[in-house]
Amino acid sequence: MIATELATQAASVLEQITLAAPEPKGIDTNGVVKFFASNIAPILLAVLGVIFIGRASRGEISKVLTSSAIAIVGLAFIAGAATLFFVGDFLIDLIFN
Repeated sequence: MIATELATQAASVLEQITLAAPEPKGIDTNGVVKFFASNIAPILLAVLGVIFIGRASRGEISKVLTSSAIAIVGLAFIAGAATLFFVGDFLIDLIFN
């Protein structure tokens, strides 16, 4: 009798604990993307600009042009990834709604 009473009390305590737990919060991915787009990307572009200006002042024009082309291709890939993110979101909404 005592064992069954203890088991039922323990079960009720565990049930109350699990019911009182707050629901987990998700990560605000829109906020993260907005933060990177508004704060990190301009800083990185400014650093690239300073590097390119420094190289150009030393006469390394070919290296500057090569690096600039690589940077432009990288930005195109980033823009393409962002576009695919929104296209994917649109397709998911289209299919499941």
